[in-house]
Amino acid sequence: MNTPDAVGRRSVLHLGAGALASALMGATLSGCTSGPNPMPSQDADTAPNTPKPTKNEGRLLLAYFSRAGENYYYGGRTHLTVGNTEVLAGMIRDRTGCDVHRIEAAEPYPGSYDATVARNVREQNNDSRPAIANPLPSIEQYGTVLLASGIWNVRAPMIMSTFVGSYDFTGKTIHPITTHAMSGLGTTKQDYASSCPGANIAEGLAVRGEEVQSAGAQVDSWLRRTGLLSA
Repeated sequence: MNTPDAVGRRSVLHLGAGALASALMGATLSGCTSGPNPMPSQDADTAPNTPKPTKNEGRLLLAYFSRAGENYYYGGRTHLTVGNTEVLAGMIRDRTGCDVHRIEAAEPYPGSYDATVARNVREQNNDSRPAIANPLPSIEQYGTVLLASGIWNVRAPMIMSTFVGSYDFTGKTIHPITTHAMSGLGTTKQDYASSCPGANIAEGLAVRGEEVQSAGAQVDSWLRRTGLLSA
């Protein structure tokens, strides 16, 4: 697992293969750094009209899951008021004007790092699909979907499997985005390809959680390279 994420309140759960390796099969909560001001939550279905990337066909959606609280940080622990994935999502939203949907767990993950690691291990072992408190009615209007989360024990939290299994991604382009401690994109590309038949799994973006606050240049480069940002 790795540590926390960030974008509606800047919380980033980053479960990556790191400091907890000796405790729980290498599970680490990845991507932890406390962010300054949380990004205002803005659901895709209520987002105002904002400029969209000129090189993207159809509307662009950023769906992310992020967790604040106690997190992994360079082998130790820190407390995040805003998760790393949320911070990263805020950077992308500010640059692209995309619609944003923050995925909320019906049963919130605990603030304790160790308790979250233990829950994630159970969910992965059981191939669980944790319930989402605020599901989107549809993603039909979007041509490109950015799926952002931390990496927990080498893969995205199981709630991301709940999200992608709820919609038809046929003909859509998916970009995986992760915050991590050591695992990069983890298995997200393979997992989303398996869960979303008919989708195009495009280039992903992986940012180390401890470095998310200074990742602006990396984000800009990725957005331009993928054609999500024209300037």
